[in-house]
Amino acid sequence: MTPVKRTGLAGDSLTRLCTTDRAISPLSHVVSASPELRRRHFPTMATPQSPSYRKKQISMRNIPQLENVAAVKASFNRHLHQTLVKDRHVATHNDFYKSTAFTVRDQLVGKWVRTQQHYYDRDPKRVYYMSMEFLMGRSLTNAMVNLGVDSEVEEALYELGLELEDLQEEEDDAGLGNGGLGRLAACFLDSMATLSLPAYGYGLRYEYGIFSQTVVDGHQVERPDEWLRFGTCWELSRPEYQVPIHFYGRAEMDGWKDTQVVMAMPYDYPIPGYGNSTVNTMRLWSAKSPNSFDLSYFNHGNYIRAVLDRNLAENITRVLYPNDNKMEGKELRLKQEYFLCSATLQDIVRRFKTFRSRMGGKARAGFKDFSKKVAIQLNDTHPALAIAELMHILVDLEKLGWEEAWAVCTGTFAYTNHTLLPEALERWPISMIERVLPRHLQIIYEINARHLKEVEARFPGEVARIGRMSIVEEFPEKRLNMAYLAIIGSHAVNGVAAIHSAIIKRSIFKDFYEMTPDKFQNKTNGITPRRWLRLCNPSLADIISNELGGEAWVKDLFLLKKLLPLASSDAFKQRVFQVKKENKKSFAEYLEKTHGVKVNPESLFDVQVKRIHEYKRQLMNVLHIITFYNRLKANPDLPVVPRTILIGGKAAPGYHAAKMIIKLINSVADVVNNDPDIGDVLKVVFLRNYRVSLAEKVIPATDLSEQISMAGTEASGTGNMKFMANGALTIGTLDGANVEMRDEVGDKNIFIFGMTVPEVEKLKAEGYNPRQYYESNPELKKAIDQIHEGFFCPEEPALFHGLTDHLLSHDT
Repeated sequence: MTPVKRTGLAGDSLTRLCTTDRAISPLSHVVSASPELRRRHFPTMATPQSPSYRKKQISMRNIPQLENVAAVKASFNRHLHQTLVKDRHVATHNDFYKSTAFTVRDQLVGKWVRTQQHYYDRDPKRVYYMSMEFLMGRSLTNAMVNLGVDSEVEEALYELGLELEDLQEEEDDAGLGNGGLGRLAACFLDSMATLSLPAYGYGLRYEYGIFSQTVVDGHQVERPDEWLRFGTCWELSRPEYQVPIHFYGRAEMDGWKDTQVVMAMPYDYPIPGYGNSTVNTMRLWSAKSPNSFDLSYFNHGNYIRAVLDRNLAENITRVLYPNDNKMEGKELRLKQEYFLCSATLQDIVRRFKTFRSRMGGKARAGFKDFSKKVAIQLNDTHPALAIAELMHILVDLEKLGWEEAWAVCTGTFAYTNHTLLPEALERWPISMIERVLPRHLQIIYEINARHLKEVEARFPGEVARIGRMSIVEEFPEKRLNMAYLAIIGSHAVNGVAAIHSAIIKRSIFKDFYEMTPDKFQNKTNGITPRRWLRLCNPSLADIISNELGGEAWVKDLFLLKKLLPLASSDAFKQRVFQVKKENKKSFAEYLEKTHGVKVNPESLFDVQVKRIHEYKRQLMNVLHIITFYNRLKANPDLPVVPRTILIGGKAAPGYHAAKMIIKLINSVADVVNNDPDIGDVLKVVFLRNYRVSLAEKVIPATDLSEQISMAGTEASGTGNMKFMANGALTIGTLDGANVEMRDEVGDKNIFIFGMTVPEVEKLKAEGYNPRQYYESNPELKKAIDQIHEGFFCPEEPALFHGLTDHLLSHDT
């Protein structure tokens, strides 16, 4: 083959010999030669330095930052053309979003790397927050606000002919959570990063989230939440840290044998702090098969069997909270929880063991300092198996004695309880644990035996107490009480509101409190003002910043007290009122566009958005709607403020009663919204697929926030705080954090109704007859009768009999 002379890039005139099967550079021998030979060919090469010195050139120092609008535009163009390989003629809105997201991510990765370097250098005690849910919301706008580049990015996009508001709609909410449990976890991560605490979040990377909620004929229909269908700009896979997770097999004296193995692949997400240099990490685990493809089955035509192992393994992280009405679903949930616990504990122990001071120190010897360097917070009972897993690692693998391992374990874990409902405390059938995690059942039995000896020693002769405090429940079937395991294995147990913490000490955990009172404490839930005011309500945030002379309040909400003298200022109140009016108009336009419902933005926006659950009492809200409707029908000239009632939330796929409540809401809405006698005086809208990004729209537009759970049932609640921070008035019961909000704002600034916790307990003790109330209240009776007789669903008159029967016979 005749050589072809070619000109290199950027004016390089080196000749390349090109043949059909290889390309050889005349200088290839130089590249692979010794340093001396390379210097003869490249005389300008600097004096040779050590490899470690040369590696210092691998640095972030010269990476450009987003210092101005021009830099943002340059980075946007680079990512559009070089990362996505698109130009403006073929780029989609999603491409423009990704170019923006990569631009913002570039700004935080340097801080992300330096944060981890700092933790490595200083070796601080690290906080590990374990949760089955992280309801993060969208990452782009949150990162822009926390990094302080929101103005520059928005201006740059405007100059490029794009709108941030349009592009942010291209980002799907991360499908990693459902309700308040996951949103609290997300707020904690934001707070810890803002406080520069060395913290990590650990969870699962659900491929299809919990589900995407659609409404068909008024019924909730679950669809896969394909939040990863276009990929995400905010995750980095870390295959070098994947770990094996074991299931099934048998436990013998010398170990856990013949297990089935699933690999846990970590994906890291950045958590930027507000106004500082800290970017912490949320690490999510995804299930992978160690044998993802069987070529022999494939070659023999058995294509399904060839990928069966992969599909079975990956089912573990397909969806959040698989339906557990059947045993297969229960077992999958158990495997999810253990998968999270095992992967996380292996990762934490690896990080602890491999630490070496960059100043030349030695690796750690033993685990005596483990609890001094590691703090693990269990967000509810879902990760409680982490206690048994750490004991398995320390005793079986690291060969520590039981007492030493248990001291390490209890010094490491702390547990947050999130429920007052005894039926909501997780309990696993022992038969299932024995099959799926045989070694861990042995460990839990040993924990329980030693614990009961301590109980007996502390309370001699109290046989009933010993039975009540056992992790192992005997009736109605043998089960493990995971809340008890979490309490016994932790050095601290907290409730999430003052009233909640008081109740658990005198009710569901009374025996444990009497044995170890110092272990129990309160930590009232909170919200991050970055997302829930600064980001979602920028106009109100600007008013506050102007009055307070800066944005220090974004990190310290106590500074809002300085606004109190302005409560009597008509000019200030008018500015705040105008912001609310604009937010309501904007949300009304959004509703018409997305839900096809036209509402009056001048009406009072009455909102209840949260998980659909009987104890949250959306059904009571519906009874109020029907009563209001009946009053309007009876007296069309009734002098009332026009009202738009908005209800949103998801029902668990296997929770029939909650799903029927959604159907009832939509059936009532169909009747009310299409009644010409009512017009715009009353509208009812069900907000489908309620999620963080929708909350960011509806909360700033709300006039009245519904927080109406019966006293003693809601542990805390955080939606109540988000609404109040955005200027909504609250109607609610003395439940959860409502009590502390009432104490803070005063009785005149919150609408409280209903019984107190002692009054509820007294009524239950005396005997509660719901039919008595039904018979004695004509308006309530009429509303329930209309539901029962099919007034709101004439095509299926008996559809809601289950709801009405429950109201009249079992309502609690």
